[in-house]
Amino acid sequence: MKRFARLFAEIDATTRTSVKVAALAGYFREAPEADRLWTVALFSGRRPRRAVTATRLREWAAERAGLPLWLVEEAYPVVGDLAETVALILPPPETDEDESLSHWIAVLRDIAKAQEEEKKATVLAAWAAMDTPRRFLFNKLITGGFRVGVSQKLMTRALAQATGRDEAELIHRLMGEWTPDTVTWHDLIEAEDAGIEDSRPYPFCLAHALESGAESLGDPADWRAEWKWDGIRGQLILRGDGWHLWSRGEDLISDAFPEFARAVDFLPQGTVIDGEILAWDSDGPMPFAALQKRLGRKVVPKSVLKQAPAMLHAYDLLEWQGEDIRARPFAERRAILDSLLADLSRDAPILPSPLLPFADWTTLAENRATARDRRAEGLMLKRADSPYHAGRKRGDWWKWKLDPFTIDAVMIYAQAGSGRRAALYTDFTFAVWDGNALVPFTKAYSGLSDEEFREITRWVGRNTQQRFGPVRQVTPEHVFEIAFEGIQASPRHKSGVALRFPRMARWRKDKPVQEANTLADLKAMLAAYG
Repeated sequence: MKRFARLFAEIDATTRTSVKVAALAGYFREAPEADRLWTVALFSGRRPRRAVTATRLREWAAERAGLPLWLVEEAYPVVGDLAETVALILPPPETDEDESLSHWIAVLRDIAKAQEEEKKATVLAAWAAMDTPRRFLFNKLITGGFRVGVSQKLMTRALAQATGRDEAELIHRLMGEWTPDTVTWHDLIEAEDAGIEDSRPYPFCLAHALESGAESLGDPADWRAEWKWDGIRGQLILRGDGWHLWSRGEDLISDAFPEFARAVDFLPQGTVIDGEILAWDSDGPMPFAALQKRLGRKVVPKSVLKQAPAMLHAYDLLEWQGEDIRARPFAERRAILDSLLADLSRDAPILPSPLLPFADWTTLAENRATARDRRAEGLMLKRADSPYHAGRKRGDWWKWKLDPFTIDAVMIYAQAGSGRRAALYTDFTFAVWDGNALVPFTKAYSGLSDEEFREITRWVGRNTQQRFGPVRQVTPEHVFEIAFEGIQASPRHKSGVALRFPRMARWRKDKPVQEANTLADLKAMLAAYG
């Protein structure tokens, strides 16, 4: 655990990518295999389940530190992180353990189902044997909330440096449902014959946002265009006489979409298709809200299957006849895909996502303007000769989205952020007018600069009307322009609407609160686009 704590400290102390990668590479060369494996798992989102609730952790820490619980709870929002708060208030350690990272993860997994008194005794004993940095990490592991300021991409780059393996190969090896319980370090990283498990997806190719006009991309003949659908990005995998459906977030979502089991009746094994999962009825794509009813379910009720039937809009072919064809040009992959799907039965749960013909960028821009009428977010532009990259590479794939919806709203509640923003008010609730009343309709916490967050934090301190735990009701004086990607009906919200991806586009210091938008404006948007 000392070695892992040193790694964390080195990473946390710098913003330089090269320093973080070097620290990780050194760790991967020196740490025991079990610790290396768990570090890769943690940095790729495979965290152990929570062993102790946050409530119990606060109570035990307060008791061990000899502090009243209310004082610990007051300190928590100031520090901004429960694991750090607990680590800071505990008394000095009684001993100095040197157990490994994998040892402490095993301990936490063993006590996850234990009685409370056994959990408490184990946690107190661990705290007594660790200094503050190790306690902090141990607490993170206890709560199942371990996160670190390193992307999986950087971690994989460091792993490539440490092992001499190709980075793209490692990215692929780390995909799928593996855990440190199901694979060894050798099999995951070093084995020459690791092969492709039947269920393993490929790393997704991602696009950059196109900020300027499409004419900046050069000759239109070099590009292909298609709709950017508002659904869930997924890979449909047919291997080993079975099928698997993966989301871009590396979640296996086959259970939520059982209709894709029919794909094995229409497509050959050794096929991997990249596409967009949409709720689809006789009129075309349904709102994203219909698709959300599927998510997080192991068993989807028949009523939901009927209300929101799913369809995969296929736009790329990654594996064909058991061969990885990602290195071939997009135009070639797409031609094979279109041929494969050309004669599919109407009962098949797959459709080709149509390529849009265009001779010039002006024509394509006119097409883009109609995207919302098709329940699309804009266009995807792909260079005809581009391979299917792992991750995001500037230049080959672009997403040319429509400008977001906007609404001017009044801030009525504020709450402090977490982590480095724990001392700032960054999470706000916004309202629109309904007659003479302000009706809350959304929350947002991104879009402002650090200086603007500091300015609004000073203002909140002077203009708080009431406190509700960490939430401050403030004087309704400030108008913000809220940008969002979609709107849908929501019986759970007082306003009756919910926004998709809301954020603060700008602080409208030029606008009085009386000129903020109304609930009627929101409902008109809902009627037109919801």
